[in-house]
Amino acid sequence: MTGPRYTPLVASLPATVPFVGPETQERLQGAPFRARLGANESVFGPSPNAISAMAQAAQDTWMYGDPENHDLRNALAKHENVAPGNIIVGEGIDGLLGYLVRMLTEPGDAIITSDGAYPTFNFHVAGYGGALHKVPYRDDHEDPAALLDKAGEVDAKLIYFANPDNPMGSWQPPAVVEDMAANVPPGCLLVLDEAYAQFLAAGDVPRIAADNPQVIRMRTFSKAYGMAGARVGYGIGAPDLIMAFNKVRNHFGMTRISQAGALAALGDINYLAEVIGRVSESRTRIAKIASDNGLAALPSAANFVTIDCGRDGTFAQAVLQQLIARGVFVRMPFVAPQNRCIRVSAGTAADLEILAQTLPDALDAARATG
Repeated sequence: MTGPRYTPLVASLPATVPFVGPETQERLQGAPFRARLGANESVFGPSPNAISAMAQAAQDTWMYGDPENHDLRNALAKHENVAPGNIIVGEGIDGLLGYLVRMLTEPGDAIITSDGAYPTFNFHVAGYGGALHKVPYRDDHEDPAALLDKAGEVDAKLIYFANPDNPMGSWQPPAVVEDMAANVPPGCLLVLDEAYAQFLAAGDVPRIAADNPQVIRMRTFSKAYGMAGARVGYGIGAPDLIMAFNKVRNHFGMTRISQAGALAALGDINYLAEVIGRVSESRTRIAKIASDNGLAALPSAANFVTIDCGRDGTFAQAVLQQLIARGVFVRMPFVAPQNRCIRVSAGTAADLEILAQTLPDALDAARATG
């Protein structure tokens, strides 16, 4: 008896995930984390209206979700001031990225990203045999000009660019992003990941026409709306591109519970404003904790703060491991020189008090190891 006959591409890939989940680490340690500050989730949770809507929808889970996501798409179109034909809904930005890469990437196709940017995009590209070309960060920011130059140089199919950026929390002024969108090379698509866009000041959100055929903007309910576990994301793009998703997407991938929760969350603008305010307060507190320990917090327009540990990646990794050993889940950038940092998600006052108590000891222990 023989096993499955995998494609050469699949056979060549490692069986891995872009991120090691906190649950995996808890199982290895045999104890839950005291403060979960690493996955950029919203510890403040969803709108009470969303929770109520999801509870009600749970009674109807014997039915599939609407494969057209009709009500949510129309509500999102109104919210974004675009036509419903400009909106695609999917299983988080990660799911939409997977569909997009599948639509546009064949083995060997050139795909552009920043070295150290969100790794799940790279995971999808590898899964379809794309050739990743990376450009370095510049001053802890993604570099739009370098991304465009590289795309033109290698005749790229896709450019991935996040604004605000993960893992650094940095962002580009709207004029820079708008200029980037206007100068995408022919035959190339700019994937503008705006997972953290709700945390930008209103004047910092770029204005890009929804019908621009060379740009798709990705948004999510995982961050500001506090629904990471529901897996709801959406894209804003030209109608032809949006329609193309119907050729490859899982039409029943969205559950009724997720659809109902997102629709209710979208309508609760007061709760969203409250969460954005609490995230801002949390960023200020994290920066103060960093400063109290002789570390520097980088400016952030996301729901996390990146803290410069002042040395190299080896030292930052030691700090991270010492925090994890003390029950505080955080993460760090993977690529030098950004890996001199750790990244701390916004948390409750209680979460951040635990961070304040444990960080001095974690730093002392990391320094003691060299």
